[in-house]
Amino acid sequence: MPRLTSRFWVDAYLARLRLADVPAFVVAHGDDTAGSVLVKLNTLNGQAQLFQRTYHLLEDRQEWDVILSEDEAAVDSAVARQRSVDPDLWVIEVEDRNGRHLLDEPGFA
Repeated sequence: MPRLTSRFWVDAYLARLRLADVPAFVVAHGDDTAGSVLVKLNTLNGQAQLFQRTYHLLEDRQEWDVILSEDEAAVDSAVARQRSVDPDLWVIEVEDRNGRHLLDEPGFA
């Protein structure tokens, strides 16, 4: 099965968020073709979650997992550490008081 480029996926994700009136923006622009993507969900109350797409070998599927759920400063620090070792990394920040990120909807795995 052919893979989507990172840029295509990010553009589609941002468009879908716009349609749902969920503010989001690119914090770090990674490699257009094969950069990994982190999604930071900022609930605008000082807390944040960081999502990363992971592959589950036993179930042969990919899904978005929360890799960190802390205060926003701790999540930002973790993102900075990741970016220091992976300059191709995309970082998308989603801002929603209700915690909507749409990653659990069909089409985003």
